[in-house]
Amino acid sequence: MNIISDPNWDLVLRRQPAPFLYAVPSMGIYCRTICPSPRPRPGNVRYFADAPAAEAAGFRACKRCDPKGTRAALARAVVEDACAAMAAADTIPSLDALATRAGYSRFHFLRMFRDHTGLTPRAYAEGLRARKLQSALVGGVRVIDAINDAGYGSESRVYEDTGKLLGMTPGALRRGGHGETIRSARADSPFGRLLVAATGTGICFIGFGEPDIALDTDLRRRFPRAAIVLDDAGLTAELSAVIRAMVEPVEGIALPLDIRGTAFQLRVWQALMTIPRGQTRSYGEVAAMIGAPKAMRAVATACAANPVALAVPCHRVIGSDGHMHGYRWGVTRKQALLAAEAVR
Repeated sequence: MNIISDPNWDLVLRRQPAPFLYAVPSMGIYCRTICPSPRPRPGNVRYFADAPAAEAAGFRACKRCDPKGTRAALARAVVEDACAAMAAADTIPSLDALATRAGYSRFHFLRMFRDHTGLTPRAYAEGLRARKLQSALVGGVRVIDAINDAGYGSESRVYEDTGKLLGMTPGALRRGGHGETIRSARADSPFGRLLVAATGTGICFIGFGEPDIALDTDLRRRFPRAAIVLDDAGLTAELSAVIRAMVEPVEGIALPLDIRGTAFQLRVWQALMTIPRGQTRSYGEVAAMIGAPKAMRAVATACAANPVALAVPCHRVIGSDGHMHGYRWGVTRKQALLAAEAVR
């Protein structure tokens, strides 16, 4: 085969992920295609399906790209242990204490933790505490008790950092929609049954492609204490706007929104709304857009929690390999939406 047109070599040259390993006879090592080491001469490589095959041929694993995953597995175990320790602690452990527990230097442990979580240990622990507070408030625990149980020193700190911690006041989160009336409406759409719900401020939920009972349950889970009433006639315009967006994709649905979530979720959703119609971004690119380049998994979780499909276009986020990696309302519908937007 002409090495210049060899698709395997092309992947090695461009450091693209691939289901094979390559070896360099002159060095006696084998690597993953994404290895950061200098590229060898194209005629000086051999390809293997897996690590055992490469080692049977006399090659040893590269220490930089870790093709056997040995170092990665060890690092993952260390980080998981640190996360468990932070979750069990009453107060946030210091970086020095975590590094000592792991048996690494402060700098090495910090880099390892960031590589696996996209966060510093302190930021991760703060997130744990905020989620504990959020869970308690949603469960109806008194605000003062929830704050104390989550490990915050005082109410003032929580209220000062409300936007950062919860995206809303503790009282509003605890109420879970208590005292609010949410109007909902259902209709058939090109993607199956459609449910749109609105508070007095704006649209708070858009879901489709599932039976009415499943959509109603999702809405009730998000607003467990609200009074939800059916108002098909009153939300006719909103239903029509969402259906039009399915048939003829637009830059954004021109409807007032009432989107509620954590501060991180709100940052992600706002970023998604800036992705132009007909274009896509990877989870990593969205993470970079919000200033958290390592938080790809957290971005994916925020996309999955998006309460207003289409209005916040989470369908425009794809994997770094260009493939669809899940969509709350079905990958087939995600593909259809992207295809329609590309044509438009």
